[in-house]
Amino acid sequence: MNPEHDPAQDPGPDAPDRAEFDVEPVLDPVLQMDLDADPALAAAVLEIESHIAAGGWDQPARLYALVHTAQLVEREPALAAAMGLDAASAEGSLTPIEQDQLAPDAVLERVLESIVWPADVAGCAAVVERLVLPPDADADIPDDPAGAEEFAREHPDRQEVRIVAGVTRTGSTYCALRLRAHDDDQSVVGGTELVPGLLALLGATLEEETAHE
Repeated sequence: MNPEHDPAQDPGPDAPDRAEFDVEPVLDPVLQMDLDADPALAAAVLEIESHIAAGGWDQPARLYALVHTAQLVEREPALAAAMGLDAASAEGSLTPIEQDQLAPDAVLERVLESIVWPADVAGCAAVVERLVLPPDADADIPDDPAGAEEFAREHPDRQEVRIVAGVTRTGSTYCALRLRAHDDDQSVVGGTELVPGLLALLGATLEEETAHE
C-alpha cells in the first residue's frame, strides 16, 4: 500500500495557523454498522486508518487518491503487482495511493482548496489529527488562532482524535475516527457524516475537474 505516486495537481498552500472545519464526532459504536456506507469506500478508509495507526500518533496530515483497483491493475500492472493486487482482488474495490507528503507547516484545509484531481481518480481521502474540546468549552475559546491553539492544548478535558475521511465522485462519504484515549481497533468509530466540514472540502476537490471541462 501507498507507493509514491502523485495524480494531484497544484497542491500548494498558504496555510493559516488554525483549522477551519469543525470536528464534532459522534462517538457512537452503532455508527460502525452504518448501512448507508459505500462498501468500497468504507474498506479503503479503514485500510488507511489501520495503516496509519500502525505508525503511532503525532503524525503529519496525509492525502490519498482513491482509484478503481481494476483500472490500476489494467493500466499499471507492475505497480499493481508490487502492491499485491490482481484481477481477482480488483472487482468493485478502491485502492488508496498516498500523495507526496505535505509540508510540516501546511494546513490540510488550505492544501485541499488548491487541488484538482485528474479524471481517473475516483475519490480521495485525508488523514488529520485534531484536539477536540467538550461543547461547554466553546464560550471560553480565545478569538485569536494562537490563543485558541494554546487553550485547546492545555484544556484538561481535551481529546486527541485521528480522522480519516474519504469521498468519491459519486458522492459517497465515509469517516473513521480513533481517540488517543481509546487507541485500539475495536474502538474505531465509522460513519458517513462524522466530519461534514472536511468531507465538503474533499468533495470540492473532485468537483473542480468537472468545473474546468
